[in-house]
Amino acid sequence: MAELVDLKAAPYSLDEDQVAWVEETLAGLSLDEQVGQLFTNLFFFGEDAFSGNPYTAEQIIEKFHVGIARYHGGTSDQVQALLNRLQQASKVPLLIAANCDSGGNGAMKDGTYIASGAQTEATGSVEVARNAGYVSGREMHAIGANLNFDPCVDILENWRNTIVNTRAYGTTADDVIRYTIPFVEGQRESGILTAIKHFPGDGTEERDQHLVLGVNELSPERWDETFGRVYQAHIANGVEMVMAGHIALPYYSQKLNPALSDAEIMPATLAPELLTGLLKTQLGFNGAVITDASHMLGMTSAMRREDYVPLSIAAGCDAFLFFNNLEEDFAFMKAGVEKGVITQERLDDANRRILGLKAKLRLHEKKASGTLLRTPADLEVVGCEEHLRMQAEAADLGITLVKNTLDQLPLNPTDHRRVRIYHLTGEVGGITGGGEADMLDLYVRLLTERGYEVTINDGTTRVKGPTLKYRDEVDAALILAEVIGYGAQNNYRIQWKTAMSNECPWYVWEVPTFMVSHNFTTHLHDATMVKAYINAYHPNEANVRATLDKLEGRSQFKGTPNDLVWTEKWQAKL
Repeated sequence: MAELVDLKAAPYSLDEDQVAWVEETLAGLSLDEQVGQLFTNLFFFGEDAFSGNPYTAEQIIEKFHVGIARYHGGTSDQVQALLNRLQQASKVPLLIAANCDSGGNGAMKDGTYIASGAQTEATGSVEVARNAGYVSGREMHAIGANLNFDPCVDILENWRNTIVNTRAYGTTADDVIRYTIPFVEGQRESGILTAIKHFPGDGTEERDQHLVLGVNELSPERWDETFGRVYQAHIANGVEMVMAGHIALPYYSQKLNPALSDAEIMPATLAPELLTGLLKTQLGFNGAVITDASHMLGMTSAMRREDYVPLSIAAGCDAFLFFNNLEEDFAFMKAGVEKGVITQERLDDANRRILGLKAKLRLHEKKASGTLLRTPADLEVVGCEEHLRMQAEAADLGITLVKNTLDQLPLNPTDHRRVRIYHLTGEVGGITGGGEADMLDLYVRLLTERGYEVTINDGTTRVKGPTLKYRDEVDAALILAEVIGYGAQNNYRIQWKTAMSNECPWYVWEVPTFMVSHNFTTHLHDATMVKAYINAYHPNEANVRATLDKLEGRSQFKGTPNDLVWTEKWQAKL
């Protein structure tokens, strides 16, 4: 059994008054309120499409006593208004989380993107990493969020993995530590707590835990040398929370509990030997553990929901991420306490860990003094000049020329006046967006302003037409890959709009062809024939403008690719 939480030790370091508030608050909670503190609810703007929720935000707080809030969508003013309502309605102040892995854009629609993990790695700059955390923290604070479910501290070892392709900060433990520690330090300037993810580590395989149990196949020795070093670094740096992934670590589980059969191997969210044994005892983590989203198949395929809801807490998680059905999940958790699946000691310890984070932020003092809620004036930092300057710097440093083997650059309106654009998209209207016309329209406008004549290819047909006619009509081809997707496939690759679509790069020897990816970094796997390839990481305006400047030779390419961009294909380098 792991040691119980020590609220006077890191990462809490509470004084006597803060500890007293935790203990007094815990003593005053009913069983229902103790159960509620374990839950994180996802609030929506408008109808709750996931659960058919019939309650208002205030009614959810009053009826289910949730300890942590998340939300989906919304502009900064909308989110701030919602979060103020939630704090006003809650007896115990709320931890309010956002997913800011690359800037304030993870907290609101109008937040400022700085750099993803992949773009940060390409810059080679710890200052960019710090800026991404700094802007995340400032813009989160402006809306009233206080807990970041980022950075992602996974190690991208498998090039086929698109789950953390853009979110991972490197392919080695050293690089992940090098960039994620400054990220955390940057957001701490605004008093934001950190939850690192996805313990015990994603990036070694290609599958998505939204759809299947993830498995990290590393040996205990190699895990200690890689992911273990990353977690040790963040624990030493005072990280407050760890998000457990629905990822199994079978060889370590069986080392810690040799009696486990293969059939008994569980994802970390349900594995006491990993949570209580490895993380909290062996690595000495004294903070709070939260599950990854509980609708993911890596968890739901393990056993009945009625069983795994309380078992996650019994195994060592301290908070449960998202309801499926409010009444049903609450009843499952409460029954788990009443039946002894969750002991009173384990329930109290989990509550202390969550309340301790609230005490660390002095949320109770802010609530009492009337300073907990945010104001419209706080929103002035969102998209401010300082943040936009940091965004432009990250774009300049990060955009990466991976290959230019025919020396076809620079693009220019004299030699390449007539540009044919091929827009490759992933899921249109998916959870994470992508594939809409915004980026395409921006390219068309900027190219036109710079003296080019732009046409857009219709990729829904196979018809290519005569090649000589194509060369007479087109001076350069520009392939814009905006392949963004989430949770509908185990990994994402280029999917042409139809079989043998005319957007496939058949034209690379007919006209100079330039391919730019504004998301995933490994598209050369599907386009090895392309001779000029650029990774631009994100479809925001700063990255688009910087990409065009670099294509035209107005600015140098400064980003550095990692070896995974070649996808183990020798022909990708030709």
